[in-house]
Amino acid sequence: MSDTSRTYAEQLDREDVLASYKAEFYLKEGTIYMDGNSLGLLSKRAEQSLLAALDSWRTYGIDGWTEGEHPWFYYAEKLGALMAPLVGAGDGEVVVTGSTTTNLHQLVATFYHPEGKRTKILADELTFPSDIYALQSQIRLHGLDPQVHLIQVKSRDGRTLNEDDIIAAMSDEVALVLLPSVLYRSGQLLDIERLSAAARERNILIGFDLCHSIGAVSHELSRWGVDFAVWCNYKYLNAGPGSVAGLYVNRRHFGRTPALAGWFSSNKDVQFDMSHQLTPAEHAGAYQIGTPHILSAAPLMGSLSMFVEAGIDRLRAKSLRMTQYLMDLVESELSGMGFVIGNPMEHHRRGGHVCLIHEEAVRICKALKDNGVVPDFRAPDVIRLAPIPLYTSFQDIWDMVQRLKAIMTEKQYERYEKKRGVVA
Repeated sequence: MSDTSRTYAEQLDREDVLASYKAEFYLKEGTIYMDGNSLGLLSKRAEQSLLAALDSWRTYGIDGWTEGEHPWFYYAEKLGALMAPLVGAGDGEVVVTGSTTTNLHQLVATFYHPEGKRTKILADELTFPSDIYALQSQIRLHGLDPQVHLIQVKSRDGRTLNEDDIIAAMSDEVALVLLPSVLYRSGQLLDIERLSAAARERNILIGFDLCHSIGAVSHELSRWGVDFAVWCNYKYLNAGPGSVAGLYVNRRHFGRTPALAGWFSSNKDVQFDMSHQLTPAEHAGAYQIGTPHILSAAPLMGSLSMFVEAGIDRLRAKSLRMTQYLMDLVESELSGMGFVIGNPMEHHRRGGHVCLIHEEAVRICKALKDNGVVPDFRAPDVIRLAPIPLYTSFQDIWDMVQRLKAIMTEKQYERYEKKRGVVA
């Protein structure tokens, strides 16, 4: 990229077919929000769908379960149907329920059956800690030692994973594989299709954590033969802090009894028969455990309407263009200032955020916040910057880089303590 002017950024915004969606979000004047890969911003539609759920409660009381525009009894499945195109899922393969980690416990408990030589779970050393905690717990529940039965593929460079190394670790001792779609620190996008095919060839079940890709990257889980997946909805999908999560189960596994059964695991036609013998739903809804958290799921109804309109392919195209633009500006405007781009440069290997590595990352992030930029810090030296297709403009990216340039030129970061906060 040769043109680093603000005029060029303005031109890119004029050409942006998704630019109008920015007006749908609550943006703090003077602040550039680059942390949507941790918590997405509130939209007016999400606010309205939450208010609509409250209105249903006020209007219908108990009858809200079966009355109104979105009856609560079918809410989780309706949201699942709206989400299915984002992950390339078929009818009934997605349901909105639980949290990422509770859903992971549910699906690993259901699909992990150590028998004979196949007793191990394969993961990686760069994945989000919560996933490892869950896998360790599930292994212990079988009376096994995680030190022996949990394999974590090593990274060659401390930032990324090599698919060849992962596939090489898929031995005949592995019963289950769980991997992130996008590495939360570096933003590397794994080759899900290739990894799933390799697992299938070896008769190993494989699942993915999509927390850092859903809403930013298009997926084809059913076509790729993925067995299961989990994700949260409060990052790129803007469903609100602690919002209800989602899960995917390939239809070839329909009819299984969930390991952690509950009332909402039931086939809805017989759920109110109150039988002590569970008749599981014949789709992903069987993996629900408890009653849907309507007020925590409601913002997703409004948010997803924008994803349905915009389409994940157009959102992905803009995301790639924005992250490329950001990297180009970093290389041209911040050259010689100690920054290293830690994410893969290739489009097909990059998720929705840019990973900047700098030895002063923690202090730079503090200075950015005081300069009206909301970044994300990951210890010890990573600054994550996520331009979000629905509410970040190219001018925002240009302005952010100029503020960062001033911080470095004036050494503003030296005013801050080199210590992260309790919540990074």
